Amino acid sequence: MEDYEKLLEKLVINLTSENQTSVSELKNDNHDLSIPVGVSNRHIHLCQNDLEKLFGHGYELNPLKDLSQPGQYASKETVILCGPKGSISKVRILGPVRSRTQVEVLRGDTYKLGIKAPLRLSGDLDNSGKVTVIGPNGSIELNEGAIVAQRHIHMLPSDAQRFGVKDGDIVTIVVEGDRGGELNNVAIRAKNNSGLECHIDTEEANALGMNSKSRIRIKK
Repeated sequence: MEDYEKLLEKLVINLTSENQTSVSELKNDNHDLSIPVGVSNRHIHLCQNDLEKLFGHGYELNPLKDLSQPGQYASKETVILCGPKGSISKVRILGPVRSRTQVEVLRGDTYKLGIKAPLRLSGDLDNSGKVTVIGPNGSIELNEGAIVAQRHIHMLPSDAQRFGVKDGDIVTIVVEGDRGGELNNVAIRAKNNSGLECHIDTEEANALGMNSKSRIRIKK
């Protein structure tokens, strides 16, 4: 009888250990397939020519802090955005300079400014919104360049293979938490110079209770 009880105890211990290992492995798998979130407020990217119109000849941006995407940073400089109905001050400039000026606003900003800014991926600026930008040394009137950024996920090609997606795919993401849910129409941007991160704007983050410490996963 004693030997039987010892055998039974050993069996229970082994089964418990195996279950704990399985749960641990499952957690690791889930963690590996989660993606950090980057919450983006309104901001602007400037070409060198427009930067000099706003800040002066030969002006260079002064980095404030590095961003998650390699080589990109938030600068110390800010500008004012103006439209027919109003203005928004202290709009951060992100560096480095680009070949074309791009203004990324929130949907709510378009009503405050009185402008039309289409939902676009970064760089897709043809026939986009008009807006005026004011700096300390001058102003520029953009006939196009204002957009509301489409939510997207930056990743390396190796990440895309791991997640079973490819550059240009449109996916649905799952957000956990008390205000969690699903977001459709999330674009995959798989490039060799990318850092793994899902970019959403502050309106989307607030609606789903997310912040810079949140993580999402791609729905399969």
